[in-house]
Amino acid sequence: MAEWFETIQRVLRTLSQIVVYAAFGYTVDATNQEAAARNDRARGLFARAMAAIAFGDPEMIAIGFDTLRRWVRDDPGMAIYAHYIDRLERRAPHVRSTEVEELLNQATDAFRTASATHGILTDADLTFTPARSSEGTEPLEVAQGTLGALLTHPDRQVRRTAWEGYADAHLAHRNTMANCLAAGVKQNVFMARARRYPAALEAALVPNHVPVQVFHNLIETYTRNLPTWHKYWKVRREALGYTALHAYDRAAPLVRDKPIVTFEQAVEWIVAGMQPLGDEYVTVMRRGLLEERWVDRYANRGKRAGAFSSGAPGTYPFILMSYTDDVFGLSTLAHELGHSMHSYYSWRTQPLIYARYPIFLAEVASNFNQAMVRGHLLATETEPDLQIAIIEEAMANFYRYFLVMPTLARFELEIHQRVERGEALTASTLMALVTDLFREAYGDEVVVDEDRVGITWAQFPTHLYSNFYVFQYATGISGAHALAEGVRAGKPGAEDRYLAFLKAGGSRYPLDILQDAGVDLASPEPVEKAFAVLAQLVDRLASLLRDRPAAARSSTKNLQRAPRRARRASRRVETP
Repeated sequence: MAEWFETIQRVLRTLSQIVVYAAFGYTVDATNQEAAARNDRARGLFARAMAAIAFGDPEMIAIGFDTLRRWVRDDPGMAIYAHYIDRLERRAPHVRSTEVEELLNQATDAFRTASATHGILTDADLTFTPARSSEGTEPLEVAQGTLGALLTHPDRQVRRTAWEGYADAHLAHRNTMANCLAAGVKQNVFMARARRYPAALEAALVPNHVPVQVFHNLIETYTRNLPTWHKYWKVRREALGYTALHAYDRAAPLVRDKPIVTFEQAVEWIVAGMQPLGDEYVTVMRRGLLEERWVDRYANRGKRAGAFSSGAPGTYPFILMSYTDDVFGLSTLAHELGHSMHSYYSWRTQPLIYARYPIFLAEVASNFNQAMVRGHLLATETEPDLQIAIIEEAMANFYRYFLVMPTLARFELEIHQRVERGEALTASTLMALVTDLFREAYGDEVVVDEDRVGITWAQFPTHLYSNFYVFQYATGISGAHALAEGVRAGKPGAEDRYLAFLKAGGSRYPLDILQDAGVDLASPEPVEKAFAVLAQLVDRLASLLRDRPAAARSSTKNLQRAPRRARRASRRVETP
């Protein structure tokens, strides 16, 4: 059995590198048909390999757990697999026969078709109407890589036309995308039933040993704290001087001249913000950013939407994003670096069988970096307009993780339950549900364009196919802020506990790993504390806006021409 584990780890290590190579060529340009073909072949190869080794778990279960535990205890070559055997014992009621397991694994490749089709539509085939400025200048291209910058544009006409054009392109394909999502949900329900789980939610959480009450705690705490969001929308509306706030105003800049943050400046600030974790951490991170080319950072047509960090043991942890020269680009880079450093330490510490950390832990590491860098900048960069811009970015991040994702989690639970009851999912029912959920989140302060807000679900072609993935963004940001608070405050052992968390990978159960790091996500308390952080940011923003002279709104300096600040940041870190 020890030889079996060693063999499959060696095979899967090679297969993972093949998949990474093929996938990255495709994600940087989804219109490249040769890259698309390689990606499809690699995924098919991986699915066949998983089917070929599917007999392993049923055979181990047949041996019996008393025997397996004795082997783990008595044989040095088996000792490392104690956690795997424990997890298998907990999963045993849901592991089927060898023949059924092989069939279920063979189905995984075909089951990716719905998500892949939705992704091809959004990344390659949608045509967006260009945005227009109020001054009638040249049209501005709307693309996955440019949308973020357009939605933070100071010209309201640019924001409105970009937001509407992006939504309208998805609306034009609403029925196709709804059919894709319905297929994805039905696949989740099928797999849950095939593995004898009572519902899709349990099938998603129980294998990772996350109690379903964690999900429900989050939703209940989120809905209870919605007044904090309603207060923020009022602060934002009044600061902008609008009689009515629309969805396309949620990221409108509150300073006249948006600070420019170059990629190089972002690297310096991120390194300075993460310095409390020690010289090794920041040296590895700086080298990856500036020498080892971890980041594909330029926008191009056909590039996959959003940002992600990926890779495999034996590769660098690569980042795909479209960097924008502002605090939003800075924050996205810090976020993805959190994932990358998590992977870096996990891959180098754990055997392959434990090198992959569960999603429940992943979003803690990424949001931790954002919290650390943001806290550092708010403490050291005193220009009021820059502080306002940093808080705006923080609110945008909280908006995605603490409003959009819990809203999509509520949506996801409802559509899975509808399928489990035998009900149909159509574009109109999906849009009506999303509209109602966002109307509750926005309150009376935001005007809701029913169709364009209602199509929001279609703009997440990856997340909503990942089987109750999205709620973990909110638990992740909650755990991240709790851990960052300890590290920034210099609590004894906080740095070492956090680094141990990064190195743990999937070698223990996620709640246990987090408990040792210093946060209990089985309790709603961290979520409540994260909402307290959100409320403090709203109050601080309101105070800055109230106290700042009107003439100062255009005084923000171009950070690209601010070597003094860049030099000061450099002095605060150890140069490798």
